[in-house]
Amino acid sequence: MKTAQQILNDKKHNDILSVEPDRPVIDALIIMAEYKIGALLVMQKNKLLGIISERDYAREIVLKGKSSKECLIREVMTKDVITIYANDTYDKGLEIMTENHIRHLPVVENKKVVGMLSLGDLAKETITHQKFLIDQLESFIKS
Repeated sequence: MKTAQQILNDKKHNDILSVEPDRPVIDALIIMAEYKIGALLVMQKNKLLGIISERDYAREIVLKGKSSKECLIREVMTKDVITIYANDTYDKGLEIMTENHIRHLPVVENKKVVGMLSLGDLAKETITHQKFLIDQLESFIKS
């Protein structure tokens, strides 16, 4: 089974995208739209402070009638960020996401963020792994 780091290495875009907490929410939305992603790390001087997602925007800005141009990211971000270690397997990531009802999982190594995995990244790896297992079983049966 692949590790979180191996999946990050396979991603087309594995840059660490982040935004600072004192920026307006609109800045995070612009970055998420540009990269077609659903969440963004909130960091300051390479330190993970939180995460802001489309869910945070919908719940804390839209539903409460706030302005994304005036409200700061620190006011709406999720502060208690759940992470996964770079050497953890993808199935552990799926378990963490399922248990915590989250769709994005920062990957850390030595207390440093090395990337972020989405539920889609892990689902794709699950499908690839299942296809591999099926091929192996079919090969075994035929021999």
